[in-house]
Amino acid sequence: MKINKICCIGAGYVGGPTMAVIALKCPEIKVTVVDIDSDKIDLWNSDDLNQLPVYEPGLNDIIKQTRNKNLFFSENIERAIDESEMIFMAVNTPTKLTGRGAGMASDLTYVENSAKTIASVANSHKIVVEKSTLPVRTAEKIKEILSASKNKFTFEVLSNPEFLAEGTAIQDLFKSDRVLIGGESTKNGQEAVQSLVEIYKRWVPHNKILTVNVWSAELSKLASNAMLAQRISSINALSALCEVTGAKIDEVSNAIGHDHRIGHKFLKVSPGFGGSCFKKDILNLVYLCQFYGLNEVAEFWLQVVKINNFQRERLAQKIDNYVSEKKLSKEIAILGWAFKKDTNDSRESSSIYIAYNLLEKGYKVNVYDPKVSKIRIMKDINQLGNLKKNVNADLISENIIIHKSITDLQNSSYVLIVLTEWDEFKDLNDLKEDKIIFDFRNILEEKENIYRL
Repeated sequence: MKINKICCIGAGYVGGPTMAVIALKCPEIKVTVVDIDSDKIDLWNSDDLNQLPVYEPGLNDIIKQTRNKNLFFSENIERAIDESEMIFMAVNTPTKLTGRGAGMASDLTYVENSAKTIASVANSHKIVVEKSTLPVRTAEKIKEILSASKNKFTFEVLSNPEFLAEGTAIQDLFKSDRVLIGGESTKNGQEAVQSLVEIYKRWVPHNKILTVNVWSAELSKLASNAMLAQRISSINALSALCEVTGAKIDEVSNAIGHDHRIGHKFLKVSPGFGGSCFKKDILNLVYLCQFYGLNEVAEFWLQVVKINNFQRERLAQKIDNYVSEKKLSKEIAILGWAFKKDTNDSRESSSIYIAYNLLEKGYKVNVYDPKVSKIRIMKDINQLGNLKKNVNADLISENIIIHKSITDLQNSSYVLIVLTEWDEFKDLNDLKEDKIIFDFRNILEEKENIYRL
């Protein structure tokens, strides 16, 4: 089937950038991104490109070239579904908070609601593409919902998980390591797969487009994130051992990375992994293993999350111990709130957990991040407090201060804690000699007053 119109349900970190690149590379295809969040759609349509809800280097230029030409952002979900031959589902799949699998399994409410909307609106054959990260065999549930459509049109469900790294998402889309497309082995299923292949072939080399069955595609996304998170937890666990033995973690990491079977990537010591995917996907994998009776496998993956939590708690304690030992004021400054540089996404950032830990210990916490807003920072802290069920609104409002510039913090007497590797922070090397810096991202030059992992 030749695709002339595409609809993407979900205008977030996946849907927005992905559809922007498809629109850029396939100018003959009309691409409409829809979302129930009207504020988000308004931001995507804003004349001020700096107000886009997603910050990614290079994204503004693509939006400028494609928006209102063949790329559109709309609240009219039903119309976009009705006129499109291919529909991507890029909606949120948070961890369930209640019911069976609470705390681990994915909440598929938004996915199921999207499928129900497609089923009720569709007036012709549709190809439905899973873009969200989903548990293996979710396509089965989606197909079941679609098949219940009173309109009796046919649907093919594909799995096309994203493998984007925030901060480099546009480059990842331009030069993908691989594009994974899962579909059924039936004639119609393979024709649907080929329709999606033809879109990606416009700019992705054919040998990087992998076609597999639906279940393999769904599981590959969870497995990839779990393996990457495992490497981060592994090197962070070794950093604790380095501290008590006198070994240097950077030297150990470098030595390990020279083994061609291992390589250097994701062996950089850090405050722990963050972002919307790693923790959520590992817990989902743990739940799936438990569901199928693979308890030893489940426990193996659960340890990756436990080490991540341990690293965050260890670093907060390291700071507290230093402040107590030196009899310093319990006021510190955190540089970086996003979970990594070049993104405004702070979901599951280690900065949230370390800041909250220090607030609980009675600290006043100053925060600066180049892209994360004050509203987002306060929301992050309050959400964590609600999860812990011991949030103290007065404690937070009185003891966390958000700064719009790094200048005040550079000249302050506070202990500085670097938690995101923004390029802007590299200039901290010019600070006065007695400035105390905990550099947990290893972006500063080695000095006597810079404390590392």
